Amino acid sequence: MLVQLARLVARLPLSWSQGVGAAFGRLALALSGGFRRKSADNLAQAGLLDDARLRRTAAHVGRAAGETPFVWFGAHERVEARIVVEGQDVLDRARSGGRGVMLLTPHLGCFEAAARAVARSGPITVLYKPPRLPAVRRLVETGRASPGVRPVPASASGVRGLLRALKRGEAIGVLPDQVPSDGDGVWAPFFGRPAYTMTLPQRLARLTGATVLLACGERLPAGAGWRVRFEAFDGEPTPEALNRAMESMIRAIPDQYFWGYNRYKTPPRATPADGGAADGAGAEG
Repeated sequence: MLVQLARLVARLPLSWSQGVGAAFGRLALALSGGFRRKSADNLAQAGLLDDARLRRTAAHVGRAAGETPFVWFGAHERVEARIVVEGQDVLDRARSGGRGVMLLTPHLGCFEAAARAVARSGPITVLYKPPRLPAVRRLVETGRASPGVRPVPASASGVRGLLRALKRGEAIGVLPDQVPSDGDGVWAPFFGRPAYTMTLPQRLARLTGATVLLACGERLPAGAGWRVRFEAFDGEPTPEALNRAMESMIRAIPDQYFWGYNRYKTPPRATPADGGAADGAGAEG
């Protein structure tokens, strides 16, 4: 049912679906105290909070939701026509090395469009957290499996899929600001506060010698589409370096970051940043 509904929404003009999404994002800000509080707290932590920006970020969260059916299920030609790429030469050089390419992007702009842009020049395997509801999980798995894009779950089997892709010389995509499971991360500063940060990119880079790039799918105004940029990552992708790179990308277009994400949560059974006993609080989000 959800897949069929998403296919219908994908037929609408992109400006319409983004506009409706923006309205729902603003409504969520007004009605959901938790969403508003988390967004405001995280913006304040980054030194970026003001009322106008809070409203703009909520609207962009809604646009991200509204545009997703278009990216996942829209006619191939319609989607491709709205993706403009900067730094294609950076990606092409990385692919030509033959050691695989690891693309890193935070929850910023339209990372789904970034994956589509990568798939133009070769396959990409992307890591994602499967939703708990079966119907939503089917929607995500069906939508993300677009031509050239292979989604794998954030699990041991998914990590093995990433490793195999790199060893074949292919590209993989990872959201490094996603909170990992306990034991799969370390505490590292993110906008001046300890955040549990994945060590997976560093481990994969050491195992394969993959070239690491940054990717960002900036949302353009008025339903024009997305500008996808590829940049080289400087140095080894340690958790500290990852967070510094993510901060820089977010500060360039702060309105398009998902500030409502519970970035500073402590995963169950993970030792809290202050060294106290973990209670599992904030495990969702």
